[in-house]
Amino acid sequence: MSLRLVCLALIVSVTSSSALAQSTGSVKWRRPGANKSSSANSSSQGSSSGRSSVLINSSRQTDDSDSSAVRQAAADDPLGPVKDKDAVQPASASADIAPRRPIARITKGNGTLPNEHGQVWREYDISPYTLRVAATNQPEQAIVDWILRETGYEAWHGDVVAMLSASPRTLRVYHTPEKQEIVSEIVDRFVNTEAETQDMTVRVATVGHPNWRARAARMLRPVPTQTQGIQAWLLAKEDAALLVTELNRRSDFLQHSSPHLLVHNGQSTVINGTRMRQYIRGVLPNPTGIPGYTPDQAQFSEGFSLELNPLLSLDGRSIDAVLKFHNDQVEKMLPVQLPAPAAGPQWVNTEVPQVSSIRLQERFRWPTDKVLLVSLGMVASPVPEVKSPISLPLTGNSAPRADTLIFIENKGKVVRNVTAAGTATAPAKKYHGRY
Repeated sequence: MSLRLVCLALIVSVTSSSALAQSTGSVKWRRPGANKSSSANSSSQGSSSGRSSVLINSSRQTDDSDSSAVRQAAADDPLGPVKDKDAVQPASASADIAPRRPIARITKGNGTLPNEHGQVWREYDISPYTLRVAATNQPEQAIVDWILRETGYEAWHGDVVAMLSASPRTLRVYHTPEKQEIVSEIVDRFVNTEAETQDMTVRVATVGHPNWRARAARMLRPVPTQTQGIQAWLLAKEDAALLVTELNRRSDFLQHSSPHLLVHNGQSTVINGTRMRQYIRGVLPNPTGIPGYTPDQAQFSEGFSLELNPLLSLDGRSIDAVLKFHNDQVEKMLPVQLPAPAAGPQWVNTEVPQVSSIRLQERFRWPTDKVLLVSLGMVASPVPEVKSPISLPLTGNSAPRADTLIFIENKGKVVRNVTAAGTATAPAKKYHGRY
């Protein structure tokens, strides 16, 4: 009886497998041991002990042809993502690693630069300037910056197809002939031998009261400014020297920088007069997990920063300069008590700085035989006041106010000394342009 049941079970199993193979059309049934080479090559399917069956995918050739078609289509469309069914995919979702397919329609164009506005290609040799300013990283960037200032940023990002690129030796420009003329003049102002390292006098000073203007009114010739509260004048060099001498007699006059600078034409020079002021801005839980707290200490950079970027004209009679002045002062520290975390009924003294700041960014043009004087008005003194050790550091009075003045004078190209043997020697360098 049991033998009959076993035979009946085998017949049902074989019949079911045959029906499944005929209905799907993609699976063939083989006897165990038949075509062992094919089953050995299939890593995902193997035979176990006893009676078993092996399923072989008969649509392998079809999938290979489809995969080849997909790869060929991807090669024809370089903008689309690459699809390869045979590629091994990582465990993460394929959507996270697949290249993004652009939404906008993209074309290759006709392979030439558009010139509907008459654009022309020019390459300028800027190596005479970049080799002369070898101590500065990427000196060619100064040429690009001045071209953008002179032509306008929007001239390179509008309906006119344009390009501006600079390497250490070559400036490449694609624009209209009118813009090429402007670029050519700017490049000549950099590579001109008369526009080498300049000897500049830059003074940052303060006067306690602006009444100095009454006695100096006859010397001052106003020039327009764009920043609110700012005034600027031109003075003859002799009048500027007399004005500085007269201001030195006042008890409320202070100079905050060395007046002498060596400036590369077109490059920026920075004068700093800052100090770090520490304070406690909050409390933090103890990182070790022990009950208690840790003071959250912070620093505030207090003082001024002056950046000067001058560029001489071709004839050397005028100078363009971009002047940037930043001044940040802590007027006073406002005390605030905060509850200490995980420390019971305990309060911690913290501070919130009350800050006075001023920002100036102007471009000036003036003759080289004149002195430019810029007044920032009555603002916080550029140099922070050092308080006495016995004074309260957190609740001091407001920062003192003063009329901040900036004197800028160009003394011409730095001339090398010539010895008796006829060899040129550079003058002794007594200042470095940063304070």
